[in-house]
Amino acid sequence: MHFKQRRKRWVWGGVGIVGLIMAGLVVRTYNQLVILEEDVQTAWAQVQVQYQRRADLIPALVEVVQQYAQHERVVLLGVTEARARAGQIALQQSIRLEEVQQFLEAQDALSQALQRLLIVVERYPELKANQRFAELQAQLEGTENRIAFARNRYNEAVQAYNTYARRFFNQLIARLWGFEPYLYFDASAAARQSPTVEF
Repeated sequence: MHFKQRRKRWVWGGVGIVGLIMAGLVVRTYNQLVILEEDVQTAWAQVQVQYQRRADLIPALVEVVQQYAQHERVVLLGVTEARARAGQIALQQSIRLEEVQQFLEAQDALSQALQRLLIVVERYPELKANQRFAELQAQLEGTENRIAFARNRYNEAVQAYNTYARRFFNQLIARLWGFEPYLYFDASAAARQSPTVEF
């Protein structure tokens, strides 16, 4: 009888140790998913910050261009409208909603409008020589570089999160607690094409 009780204790002790190890793995995996998801959220917030920085530069840029190229109203109006559309789409905390696609499409449309504006500016040497315009253009170029960097950083964060979440045991925990994969930032087909401007 004494041997059976001891054996039972060993079995239950072994089960308890395995249970503790499994609980530890679950907690560790869950916590790592939270950390990686926060990294994705932070990286996406930086993308939005850079897009906002660009939107904030546009009114001053349009104002300077208007002074020199008032008969280019169609292009100027296109930039202003594209900025307004981009500003209307406010994203909530989640990055997985279809609103993200609308947000990116609006940003792509704004990029296209800005490209058309900068192409039109080539016809105005006195505008290109204007110091305020040159400063605004330099800030805009810097912002575009920051946007590209922020997009890359976001994609790196998504890759780290998705890779971790797709591992065998981690995938079970991710599904159990509702951690879904994130989509990579991918430029739309429209953004890959050069804008056409008719003179």
